Amino acid sequence: MINAVGLHKAYRLKGRRIAALQGVDLHVRQGEVYGVVGRSGAGKSTLLRCVNLLERPDRGEVRVDGQDLTALGSARLRAARHGIGMVHQHFALLSSRTVAGNVAFPLEIAGVSRVERRRRVAELLDLVGLADRARAYPAQLSGGQKQRVGIARALAPRPKVLLSDEATSALDPATTAGILDLLRTLNRELGLTILLITHEMEVVKRVCDSAAIMEDGSFTESGRVSDLLRTPGSLLTRSLFPLPSDPPPGTVALTYPDGTDEPLMSQITRGFDVDVNIIAGALEEVAGHSVGRLNVRITGERRAEALAYLADNGLLVEEVR
Repeated sequence: MINAVGLHKAYRLKGRRIAALQGVDLHVRQGEVYGVVGRSGAGKSTLLRCVNLLERPDRGEVRVDGQDLTALGSARLRAARHGIGMVHQHFALLSSRTVAGNVAFPLEIAGVSRVERRRRVAELLDLVGLADRARAYPAQLSGGQKQRVGIARALAPRPKVLLSDEATSALDPATTAGILDLLRTLNRELGLTILLITHEMEVVKRVCDSAAIMEDGSFTESGRVSDLLRTPGSLLTRSLFPLPSDPPPGTVALTYPDGTDEPLMSQITRGFDVDVNIIAGALEEVAGHSVGRLNVRITGERRAEALAYLADNGLLVEEVR
């Protein structure tokens, strides 16, 4: 659905050239939630703005729904953007308009009739849980409600793609969870493809099917979250499940990407005559899947065979140095 190849973008600041994007390749499948995570200044927001051509890359190509946006003139690009919704960090609502008026705004610009606007606005406010706040003004809303209005407004033209630029960074944890759950619901019920920018790994853990870690204008790692959880040395896995500090000798970190009902620790104890000491463990939800994590100390002459057995049974096995 979104395919960006070889994106480069640089700015001039006080006579210096600042490289914001350095050869970024981004591939977002239709119907998935894709997260780009990184620190401030990593290039995330520039990447997002290049996807809908609010920023034109210096080099590279951007295709959305099969259309090469970088090859379009102004008029055709404006038309193509109707298929791309945008949710902003600080809501960007019109303070002089009601909730309903804010959601209706893009429809007015598009020339949609008043009757159809009212019908569509009512449908969207019900979808985001704000049917009873249609006549309220932004100043009367909480942060979470404002973001729900922003989401409803972005969905008004029926886009196939939704871009989210740090949409939850200004919200408290409980409200963030509600907004992320809403985005996941919209993704599933509407078949909406979502590309979200965030600096919070918790966002990736909660809703993303695929993710990329961005540093200094390029991706250091990208792929489906389920695949990265099986990849030794994955930065994403290390961020989601930090390794223990100062572990005893012989400690290994075991990740169960899909969970398991198999008594693997008992099996290696009996089958390979090793001792297993469980140091810590956790079971968490990652993108709707149960992922287990164990930090264990395994000792014995057949330790290497036991670790190979665990890896053969689908666990990610990492030595903790």
